[in-house]
Amino acid sequence: MCDDGNTSGKDKGLSRGLTNYGDRGFSIYLRRSFASSMGYSRQMLDRPIVGIAHSASGFNNCHRHFPEMIEAVKRGVLAAGALPVEFPTISLGEVFLSPTSLKFRNLMSMDVEEMTRAQPMDSVILLGGCDKTVPAQLMGAASAGLPSIQLVAGPMSTSRHRGERLGACTDCRRFWQRYRAGDVDDRGIDEVEKRLASTSGTCAVMGTASTMAALAEAIGMMPAGSAAIPAVDADRLRMAEETGRIAASLIGTDKTPKKIITEKALENGVRMLMAIGGSTNAVIHLAAIAGRLGLKLDLKRMNEISDTTPVLVDLKPTGSAYMEDLHAAGGIPAVMRELKHLLHLDCETITGETIGERIDAADSWVDRNIVRPIDSPIRESGGLLAVFGNMAPRGAIIKRSAADPNLFEKTGRAVVFNSLQDLAARIDDPDLDVTADDFLVLQHAGPLSDAAMPEAGYIPIPAKLARAGVKDMVRISDARMSGTAYGTIVLHVAPDAASGGPIGLIRNGDRIALSVKDHSIRLLVSDEELERRRGERKVEKRPAPRGYDMLYRDHVLQADEGCDFDFLKSAPS
Repeated sequence: MCDDGNTSGKDKGLSRGLTNYGDRGFSIYLRRSFASSMGYSRQMLDRPIVGIAHSASGFNNCHRHFPEMIEAVKRGVLAAGALPVEFPTISLGEVFLSPTSLKFRNLMSMDVEEMTRAQPMDSVILLGGCDKTVPAQLMGAASAGLPSIQLVAGPMSTSRHRGERLGACTDCRRFWQRYRAGDVDDRGIDEVEKRLASTSGTCAVMGTASTMAALAEAIGMMPAGSAAIPAVDADRLRMAEETGRIAASLIGTDKTPKKIITEKALENGVRMLMAIGGSTNAVIHLAAIAGRLGLKLDLKRMNEISDTTPVLVDLKPTGSAYMEDLHAAGGIPAVMRELKHLLHLDCETITGETIGERIDAADSWVDRNIVRPIDSPIRESGGLLAVFGNMAPRGAIIKRSAADPNLFEKTGRAVVFNSLQDLAARIDDPDLDVTADDFLVLQHAGPLSDAAMPEAGYIPIPAKLARAGVKDMVRISDARMSGTAYGTIVLHVAPDAASGGPIGLIRNGDRIALSVKDHSIRLLVSDEELERRRGERKVEKRPAPRGYDMLYRDHVLQADEGCDFDFLKSAPS
């Protein structure tokens, strides 16, 4: 019998969000007719539906094992009595996108939001992993408002090269730096290239992908222990199956992202970010996710959390271990146990228990070589910090856990590059006027620039200094850097140069003062001189001929607001 609009199941499964032909009975009849062409029985078509939003693509090496994961998810959904239906969304393969994956994160979030809302499903599993995919999925799900659960790809396993353990991509950068310095020849770098990323999964270190997986677990959007399971491990498939079962149990509940990602949960995520020495990119992503829910990531509150949260996890790029080691050491639950007295334990998770209950239920074993006890940390304060001053009035970010403490309190001369093209043309010029005590400054690489805020903040050490043995120096930009990178690097300077921010007023020879202790970065130029420069400067809206590029140019926000689009933010709750 057709659903005539009076049955109790009219708002579940295929009966959700019917195309309106002016006849509800005809709408469900037509939809079932076409669904039947896929071989479903009527029994299956009468079930509630769990959508599986996935971001697999031939341009995304991290996700090449998703077909197997999707099958495991489907087993869990079917066992719980629902119908699993997978659907693809935009996929953001980090190294395959130009000008940068961040530019398309918002587009993917819109895809996730609209397809989740438009298609008939009662809950949704968000299957992603590569850097921008998880935040895009969480942003989209937050806006769609459907019961949702995150499932991640899992990290790559490490490889070996001449007795040395390798994993993307901190080791990528380390070997490239050695190559630039002349310590590795062409043949050597070619051999390393083949061994850096030899399995499916996300980067093997505490880069952005691993960081976002850890934060998704910490804020309660994933099951306990699911962030660090290696992509190739059978436990990853078992977790996928369990996620399918959980997703089916969410049907008919109010467990939407808004219910789980509260202000307290967001603070738990920030606390975890500091303890793991996570990626600077996470600050942008957390700010964007918060904005979708009417919340705000306050950078000054972030500093308070950072100053009271020790770094406990010894992973690259800040340490020596890899994500597979963190999984074997006890995973995110082991880290949360050490932070228990600092966390909001009453926060609800997607699996039903509170954060406190989740911690109490976790296995008590931990490898102290990887996860340090709270009273014997790797560093006394958190991995990230926001700095403010006349050149960054809305803040900038430094990853102090990956930086040289000898450079934390320093004044230096600015060596300025006004674009990425200028940087590429001059950074290795033997005649470049630069010393190890100078501050390298890159302008016009922020969200409103032509470059759209790429991971160019990891400005290379000038070749002549690298060959002389210089390993680190202060580098400043309105760009981002990869979570796999390291160095004394100030990023996300807001507002950016392309929007008229004061970073665009810096000139060669200016003096800049950095103080990590005081959370400050100041351009030591008089207000009068800065005003004069501002008057001489022309800030022109960059050309954007059509389509998404025009949408991006006209609506993207600054880094402190997550680089989301202004029209996608939710009103403060």
